[in-house]
Amino acid sequence: MATEHDVRQIIATLPDTSELLSAGAPYFRVSRRGFAKLRQNPEALVVHTRDLEEKDAMLRAAPEKFFTSPHYEGAPNVLVRLAAVDVDELTDLLVASWRVRAPEELRARFDQGLDARSGSQ
Repeated sequence: MATEHDVRQIIATLPDTSELLSAGAPYFRVSRRGFAKLRQNPEALVVHTRDLEEKDAMLRAAPEKFFTSPHYEGAPNVLVRLAAVDVDELTDLLVASWRVRAPEELRARFDQGLDARSGSQ
């Protein structure tokens, strides 16, 4: 079972991220582009997917983990039940969402193992 604390720990390892509050909920950005948001009711995490096809596949494959709401209809976002995923799966979901929203140059540096803030390994 993943927690809000796990979300923050994982995001802290990703380059050029920041946290804001949006309508009282923690909202995470990469280079000024949102890539994840914590929701309290129900307790879930919103992440970006590559496209609607990936979102639909996730919803069909694991409805116990993933769901959507009317607010996200037609958008490539999926909601993740934190209680239904482990930390490894949460890491994969957050990194994938970060990659969808991060600028190409930042993704390339991340893939090369470089710290985007300092340019060192």
